[in-house]
Amino acid sequence: MSKRVTKADLRRELERQVAEYVSDGGEIQQVTQGASGLDERSAYHPPFTDGRGAQPRTPLMDVMAAVDARRSKSAHKPDKSRAAPRKPRKKIIYDDFGEPVREVWED
Repeated sequence: MSKRVTKADLRRELERQVAEYVSDGGEIQQVTQGASGLDERSAYHPPFTDGRGAQPRTPLMDVMAAVDARRSKSAHKPDKSRAAPRKPRKKIIYDDFGEPVREVWED
């Protein structure tokens, strides 16, 4: 397994490269803090357009009101007289200690 490169190793390698650059006659220029190497014009990306221009927006309040009106017409509540009768349910009676005593059927 290869050894992982540490920050100290990277720092030493960078210092070695800088020293080699300076010894070959290279010059180091001081740059103000916060300056960027990007050209401002190259960093600008205009928004994508397909040539049609801006589209007018549709006001949604009228559309949503129409949808809600259709929903309220179609939504029907089940008739209780047609509903199926409820089946009896089993209920367990427990004593004071939580032990089941008997079963009772309820409607």
